[in-house]
Amino acid sequence: MSSDALIESLSAAIDARPDDLPLRLHLATMLLDAGRGGEAIAQVGQALARDPGNEQAQALMQRALGAAVPPPPPTPDAASAGPAPAAPAQRPAPAGAAGDDPLAAYEQELADVVPPRFARAGDEPEPVAGDHDRVYDVETATIRLADVGGMSAVKERLELAFLGPLRNPQLRKMYGKSLRGGLMLYGPPGCGKTFLARAVAGEMGAKFISLSIVDVLDMWMGNSERNLHELFQAARRNAPCVLFLDEVDALGHKRSQVSSSSMRTLGNQLLAELDGMEGSNEGVFVLAATNTPWDVDPALRRPGRLDRVVLVLPPDAEARRAILEYHLRERPIAGIDLHKVVAATEDLSGADLAHLCETAAEYAMADSVRSGEVRMIEQRDFDRALKEVRPSTRPWMSTARNVAMFANEGGVYDDLVAYLKKRKLL
Repeated sequence: MSSDALIESLSAAIDARPDDLPLRLHLATMLLDAGRGGEAIAQVGQALARDPGNEQAQALMQRALGAAVPPPPPTPDAASAGPAPAAPAQRPAPAGAAGDDPLAAYEQELADVVPPRFARAGDEPEPVAGDHDRVYDVETATIRLADVGGMSAVKERLELAFLGPLRNPQLRKMYGKSLRGGLMLYGPPGCGKTFLARAVAGEMGAKFISLSIVDVLDMWMGNSERNLHELFQAARRNAPCVLFLDEVDALGHKRSQVSSSSMRTLGNQLLAELDGMEGSNEGVFVLAATNTPWDVDPALRRPGRLDRVVLVLPPDAEARRAILEYHLRERPIAGIDLHKVVAATEDLSGADLAHLCETAAEYAMADSVRSGEVRMIEQRDFDRALKEVRPSTRPWMSTARNVAMFANEGGVYDDLVAYLKKRKLL
């Protein structure tokens, strides 16, 4: 068998057994003997990553790095021109160059194997000026409002604000209804605000861009404002587009309570983008979500910006049943009384219901492990899980109660007041 064929066989064996160090070092030795130093260095590097103190690997690495690099073959023109002139004396490397930086030295030695630091991969395209869509994730939503269980009041409000005008262009033109606008969803955490925003984009056949504080903030002055502007520009280029501002209270906190000048400037930039001062927002539907609307700057809620506010409550009975069926669809279940579970989970959010199903599955699996007999998830598992899983919405309800009682200026939270009175929490 030729050495190349043997090397290929050993490489395949290494792929199957990556932790076999003797085999990997044997392959590295053969690669060195065959003059394939770069591949040998890669194999020895893998060995040293698994066993940094391996003396054989260290010796092989020194041998590989110390091997002389053969000079390039002379070109025909150079051969006919006679002997090449002596190379000029090398100037000493400045302080901080490869001679003083061990990482830079290794980088030069391993340049054929490991890409340099802070460099793009060979197949990564060069950045194109003005092309920001490759940076921001522009999605095509596939879910529809029909996939959202319950929430009939919220769906009706969305139909009135966005979907109806989009489906009826002639009526929209007659009534002078613009396709620009903003709506803020608020409510307890885990109740499906993000899922609802994706469903709106899917219903409209529009693109979807999700924006959060981490997509915008930058340590350098002015970069945060530029990032926010570029996100809005991406939405405008992809219109019709739903731009979803997640946790909008972080981006647009009350400026009277913000001590950082940079955050105040970022809030001003958000107001300018919503007004469309630097580009038309026609076809850009801004949906915002927050758990604490009372912390959002009032300027964001004035007409023409996020002027419509919709309360997204914990799922009703119909929605709870749909959520439970979704999370149980691929699990082995038997004898579960869904009606009983739905009735016992009135305060649970959608995330709580997912956790409830997970907990019931854990109990059934633990019982199967103990008994040695695999069994289905049963009602007794849900009864135990209901005693353990506590509603995550209750702390939010306590805060919302205080807001509804003492901070409902202008009737902004009338829907919340009605809900709390219905639940006898107010």
